[in-house]
Amino acid sequence: MKPKAGVGLTSAMVVLTLTTGMIEAVSFLVLGPTFTAVQTGNLLFLAFALIGAAELSPAAAGVSLAGFVVGAVAGSLFEAYVDIHGRRWFVPGLTTEALLLGCGGLVAWRISADEPGGPVTGHHLLVIALVAAAMGVRNVTTMRVQVPDVPTTVSTRPLTALLGGLVPAADRRIGSGPRVEGRRFVSVGAMFAGGLLGAWLLHEAVRPAVLLLVPAASALVLGVVFWAMPRRRTWEPD
Repeated sequence: MKPKAGVGLTSAMVVLTLTTGMIEAVSFLVLGPTFTAVQTGNLLFLAFALIGAAELSPAAAGVSLAGFVVGAVAGSLFEAYVDIHGRRWFVPGLTTEALLLGCGGLVAWRISADEPGGPVTGHHLLVIALVAAAMGVRNVTTMRVQVPDVPTTVSTRPLTALLGGLVPAADRRIGSGPRVEGRRFVSVGAMFAGGLLGAWLLHEAVRPAVLLLVPAASALVLGVVFWAMPRRRTWEPD
């Protein structure tokens, strides 16, 4: 069973998008530089690093990609198993993501990786792997939910749709209208706001672990909220 489309589900996806920006601030500015959610950028980082691009770590990019793959595959199998048994897979998906992010935050708390630009150590790679695995699970969850224009880990498609929808002669398949355009704007804005907030908090000497534990807590709270919702009114068969 999956949650029904509506304001509540869309709002949850926007919150997750905001936390993606915070997570990537830690991944790029402290742990890598690498990405753990935006794997398009990470694939390019890996390609650049393999030919010796300065300041890029092939180990960080490779571990991030591997962690993401493991998380996506495991998340797909797990959520499909829960779904087959007629249960609500959305909540376990969020809970799994929260646990992985929480583990990453706890490991980060124990390492001295509070300053950007430090060397990438084995502890850094462990945090990267855990966070990337969490983002792999998140991508599976959000793809299964299918909230239009709010993929939570990328902004290229909603930004393109936002701009395309503003053109008077736009293809109807893009869709337009105040509600649709508003959702796209909020999706793009949430990603930017999350990155801005994450970078600012790091600049203000907030520990990177805190920036990972906040998204973990957010995913866990969202899971609890959706678990507590009445089944008949808020859930529907896949």
